[in-house]
Amino acid sequence: MSNINTMEERPETELISIPATPRASTPEVLTPSGQRSPRPASKEAKSSTAWTPTSFISPRFLSPIGTPMKRVLVNMKGYLEEVGHLTKLNPQDAWLPITESRNGNAHYAAFHNLNAGVGFQALLLPVAFAFLGWSWGILSLTIAYCWQLYTLWILVQLHEAVPGKRYNRYVELAQAAFGERLGVWLALFPTVYLSAGTATTLILLGGETMKMFFQIVCGPLCSSNPLTTVEWYLVFTSLCIVLSQLPNLNSIAGLSLIGAITAVTYSTMVWVLSVSQPRPPNISYEPLSSASPAATVFSVMNALGIIAFAFRGHNLAMEIQATMPSTFKHPAHVPMWRGAKVAYLFIAMCLFPVAIGGFWAYGNLMPSGGMLRALFQFHSHDISRGLLAVTFLLVVFNCLSSFQIYSMPVFDSFEASYTSRTNRPCSIWVRSGFRVFYGFVSFFIGVALPFLSSLAGLLGGLTLPVTFAYPCFMQHPFHMIAAFHHGTALRAGFSSVIIRKDNLNEASHQKLVAPKQVFPFEDDISCRHMDMVSI
Repeated sequence: MSNINTMEERPETELISIPATPRASTPEVLTPSGQRSPRPASKEAKSSTAWTPTSFISPRFLSPIGTPMKRVLVNMKGYLEEVGHLTKLNPQDAWLPITESRNGNAHYAAFHNLNAGVGFQALLLPVAFAFLGWSWGILSLTIAYCWQLYTLWILVQLHEAVPGKRYNRYVELAQAAFGERLGVWLALFPTVYLSAGTATTLILLGGETMKMFFQIVCGPLCSSNPLTTVEWYLVFTSLCIVLSQLPNLNSIAGLSLIGAITAVTYSTMVWVLSVSQPRPPNISYEPLSSASPAATVFSVMNALGIIAFAFRGHNLAMEIQATMPSTFKHPAHVPMWRGAKVAYLFIAMCLFPVAIGGFWAYGNLMPSGGMLRALFQFHSHDISRGLLAVTFLLVVFNCLSSFQIYSMPVFDSFEASYTSRTNRPCSIWVRSGFRVFYGFVSFFIGVALPFLSSLAGLLGGLTLPVTFAYPCFMQHPFHMIAAFHHGTALRAGFSSVIIRKDNLNEASHQKLVAPKQVFPFEDDISCRHMDMVSI
């Protein structure tokens, strides 16, 4: 009975090696004399009848190995944050148009890649074949397609090559691979010039196509004072500025879908209409000859530049992948690569038939303006006006949508400079001002340089390192970094296992030495055990 009375007096005292969780019904504190006395009940104790541990690694998890285990888990969590299993994001990215929205998926990736990969540059491929001929033209186009697909795969993998870091922009990846200064010098000028040059070329091509569309639809009923070419450029620029008010890259996914559909449609219509019509007389498939060997070399280089310009979308690969969520179990490169494979399958279905069918239909009589100019020049009276008008209208829609995705990196650069200086996001008026300014600057450059649309070879020369060269050189530094992090992860994993094993051995030793009677109590930092003084 005495033993029973003693247990009733102290119901929380148990002769086990693992102490029981203290009961909130009889809260006690340790007095300086070593005796326990009831502590005053707090407001929280009055309001609650029982205490429940909030987490597994909480200090209130009372166990001989609770504190060491907590340390191991906390250290492992910090290590995971350091090596990137828990990616740290830059708060400024939430203000910028490329990384403002991260709800992209494989469908968005396919739309953006297809919109950026197929466009007016595909209509210039027969011009390159006119200088290269059948054999070298097909061989160059095949090699370029396979090589750019390989470099695209490299860029997709390098987006999260360093754990804990996402390279959301092509320039950021170049800086990480080549160094801060060298990366800027090597990547900033080609990517910005490629985006701005493509936008300006789209304004020129879109304005000219709108003019031809108006001439086909209106015909002889046109007024005596039609719009000039510069005025059509202004009309097209105004439409681009209106559409550019969409806030971020994910918000233009619908435009990219429209651009992809129109690009595939008019590319198919152009080569089908050209092949179905009789070929012009005096057609020849021999490469165009030049007056001097130097001119021949420049013509061949220009043709190779046109082929390289047909694969100009790699400067947007990192930006497209940055719009997708990424976790350790579901990394962003999986949906990105899935969408890219579908997109480039359609790109191959567009580029190769246009190049081969266009060169077969017109040979070396292909004008420098490409397939649209050839179709209008040779078959404007053979093909119905409705089909020609629909083809040109599809080209206009594609140019409008392509302008948005190629201008987005420039918008992102403007807003990044603004937010880094003011430490606040851009307002609607500031963002609109940046985009109106950029649109009219591109318009004035196009008016000052109206021959820019014929410089596809020059733009292709700038595309060459961004698409075909830089990714191959950038992967080697990241392979070394990945090997370093892999070794660090192994060492940390072995260390955590050894620490946990030592803690378990220590706990087992304490249990085997003697089952001591302990009084559990709470502390602000950790749970400690006190041996009961034998009376």
